[in-house]
Amino acid sequence: MKRLYISRTIDAPAADAWKVLVDLARWPDWGPSVRSATLGGAPMQLGSRGTVTTSVGVALAFQVTDFEPGRCWSWKVAGIPATGHSVEPLGAGRCRVTFGVPAIAWPYLIICRVALDRIAVITENLGGTSQ
Repeated sequence: MKRLYISRTIDAPAADAWKVLVDLARWPDWGPSVRSATLGGAPMQLGSRGTVTTSVGVALAFQVTDFEPGRCWSWKVAGIPATGHSVEPLGAGRCRVTFGVPAIAWPYLIICRVALDRIAVITENLGGTSQ
């Protein structure tokens, strides 16, 4: 499946960005389309299942379909391939966070841009707690 990508360089360690990406309690802090999320068991891993509630109150089942600890994860929401998330260390306490969406969902890249900006603020305010 063809994907389109959007990235942001963040002045924080990759480990801090990763923690934010896999902490379901933080998803509403950075995800404009997320009201809440729960995971049927922790920590997140390949095959994990849970529920994400959208900002308009619709609860949808999800499953983690790809997972590389500290590096990347992707999921299906309501059985449909959704966003992929990745973190790349850049050195000197910086990282790049990238989201990939199915090409058919290209308008969602606008939401992803907002999410990346929020993740930058959150992780940069953590002050390099993972160094």
